[in-house]
Amino acid sequence: MRKGIALGAVGFLLAGALYLGAREGRFPVFPSEQERQKTTGTAAKMETATFGAGCFWCVEAVFQDLKGVQSVVSGYTGGTTKNPTYKQVCTGTTGHAEVCQITYDPGVVSFPELLEVFWKTHDPTTLNRQGNDIGTQYRSAIFYHSDEQKRLAERYKKELDASGAFGSPIVTEIVPLTIFYKAEDYHQNYFNQNGNQGYCQFVIRPKVEKFRQVFRDKLKTPQ
Repeated sequence: MRKGIALGAVGFLLAGALYLGAREGRFPVFPSEQERQKTTGTAAKMETATFGAGCFWCVEAVFQDLKGVQSVVSGYTGGTTKNPTYKQVCTGTTGHAEVCQITYDPGVVSFPELLEVFWKTHDPTTLNRQGNDIGTQYRSAIFYHSDEQKRLAERYKKELDASGAFGSPIVTEIVPLTIFYKAEDYHQNYFNQNGNQGYCQFVIRPKVEKFRQVFRDKLKTPQ
């Protein structure tokens, strides 16, 4: 199913809301402060994270606001089709997921903090679905770039499941990144350029507004 159709918007909003309050107070504090410590100094090298959490327009809009994030690029990965188009990915037959590749400064925001935003801004318990967006291309996934990212993601997932924060098992897949394909230009910076479009108004905007409330101390522009 595809975005932008107003039908079922209310149900989608409920399903796609920020998931911080899934089990209020049970979201674990992870990792320890020592592990959460960021790179210090002025020569911190930019690093990259790649997440799939449903519609990449939503994921992009959230992470663009986060302090320490230099850029967010929407694209496709995890499948077998070379140089996939949006139309092909929408069929659900390419194996690719809609993802965002995030370039960030670890001296400002750590990978565990990115994971916290990732898990709190979508429902990681629904297989191949976020709200009314249904198909393997909308699966919850972390495509890790290093063994350390894998370790942190797997540990955080385990902690979340043990805490019962979501009430149901987390189905987020944690797999190595292979080839990332940048999506077509019109998908980039989508929410900022198409804020009056129906999907942006009814789905993305409420999610972004809730994100800004919860993470107001970590935003580029204080609310």
